[in-house]
Amino acid sequence: MVLAALLAVSVLSESAYGATETPDLSGIYWATEYNAKIQLVGGGDLPLTAAGRAAYEKNIAGLKDGSVTDAARKYCVPDGLPRVLATPYPFEIIQAPPGQITIIYELNHQIRVIRMDKPLPGEKELISFPFYNGHSVGHFDDDTLMVESAGFNEKTFVDATGAPHTDEMRTVERIRKISPTRLEIVITVHDPQYYTRDWQARFLYNQRNDVRLEDYLCGEEHRDISSVRGVRRR
Repeated sequence: MVLAALLAVSVLSESAYGATETPDLSGIYWATEYNAKIQLVGGGDLPLTAAGRAAYEKNIAGLKDGSVTDAARKYCVPDGLPRVLATPYPFEIIQAPPGQITIIYELNHQIRVIRMDKPLPGEKELISFPFYNGHSVGHFDDDTLMVESAGFNEKTFVDATGAPHTDEMRTVERIRKISPTRLEIVITVHDPQYYTRDWQARFLYNQRNDVRLEDYLCGEEHRDISSVRGVRRR
């Protein structure tokens, strides 16, 4: 029911790069821009509930005084959704073997596996075995890869500013090529405990045949992504 509601929300943007068969999304991609704060489709601020605002304010203050830790940066754990979509480093989509799509992010060497031949685990398993990036399943709808994710832990932020989510968050990503060399991801976030309504964010990436994924030794280097433009050039 939640999935149906999320799929009903869509964004009309650039014309789709059409496909008459299952699209091949394989390749290395790099975001066209990086924003520490999540940028909503249509603009505006996150539609926080009172509980969500309290959690956000606690995170903002805690990140400043050290009482809250950005685990993704300090301990090199996965960023979680939707924050990982704003990665300032390249990532690779591998559309093989049959039955799954794998996304490898250079940042923290994160790996997401999207199961194409299985449903999401049952509620008991989602609660008992939460993941940083959630459990993900997908299918193609014409030229668009639809990915539903659930079963998140609460150790990550929505973005680099500390925007919160609960372990009940569910997301749907619409991933498609809008030109031969440009990828679009639109994510819809459903988390009624912290947000008064579902909201969307849109990310654009250029396909890059001239780069490869490199080692990212987070534990050794403690690189600060706020200065990422000085680390790797687009």
